[in-house]
Amino acid sequence: MKRLAFVMFAALAVIFSGCSKEKAGKQVIIYSNADDEAAVSAKKALDENGFAGKYIFQSFGTSELGGKILAEGSSIEADLITMSSFYIESAQKINNMFIDLDFADEQVIETPAFYKPMLALQGAVIYNSMVMADKNLPLPKSIKDIGNPIYKDWVSVVDPLGSTTAWLMVQALIESYGYDGAKGVLASIYKNAGPHLELSGSGPIKKIRAGEVAVGFGLRHQAVRDRKAGLPVDFVDPEEGNYTLTESVAVINKGNKTNPLAKEMAQCIIEKGRAYIIADYPVVLYKGESVDADNNATNAKVYGEPLTTELLQKHQALSESAK
Repeated sequence: MKRLAFVMFAALAVIFSGCSKEKAGKQVIIYSNADDEAAVSAKKALDENGFAGKYIFQSFGTSELGGKILAEGSSIEADLITMSSFYIESAQKINNMFIDLDFADEQVIETPAFYKPMLALQGAVIYNSMVMADKNLPLPKSIKDIGNPIYKDWVSVVDPLGSTTAWLMVQALIESYGYDGAKGVLASIYKNAGPHLELSGSGPIKKIRAGEVAVGFGLRHQAVRDRKAGLPVDFVDPEEGNYTLTESVAVINKGNKTNPLAKEMAQCIIEKGRAYIIADYPVVLYKGESVDADNNATNAKVYGEPLTTELLQKHQALSESAK
């Protein structure tokens, strides 16, 4: 009897263990490169719309997650990713690893069907108004202007090898002046920046806030936020344009093992989460959205060819040749 009871207990343990694994397997695994604000907004949307406890959210750096999706393809553990769109484009080209997302939307920026934009970042010339006045420096009208020798040692920009914030600047210069012209402008900007060539995307605005430099290039919404907070930080929409990088949601194609909840969660992040996300990243991506006048870039542009990791590497090489 004891032996029979032990066998029955073991059998039940296997059954319940299987149920537990089955339940765990239904959880959607989300990999994300999103900053804290965007991650909080995405999780809030999911939790408020019936998905609490049904997902595992893991954060990665952009390069780390980019390397994983390029190397692992559809065998990646994740069911859903939020990621820089150019990495998604490259991964799809190499691995054909994402399903089409056919839920209804009205995007203002056209994208392939295998991802939906979650947020957008725009670049601008940023400056410290107090330092500019104190040093009697003219207000630049373009990115090219900050290469003027008058700004020597008072400029901070990002190195494209360190952060894709710099890519917004490089895109604008290439589209406006061609590769050769952009190289010349970058050389003059880097000469002005000297030790203030940063690897972190937030490096220039931190130095501008502190008054260590007068002018530079950074993310537009950060300068808008600082100005509203009463800091002596302001911005210029440059003549070359406010170029845009997006981060998007995409669902991994695992054939008959594709988690059906992943697509529902992607839809939830876009349709419910955007209301939260746009408060921190105030760029309109879908019809019906609006931002206040300060956050409405006057010269918004999108690069003329698809953004991919290969194109980024090409532009990084151009930047290196300008140093």
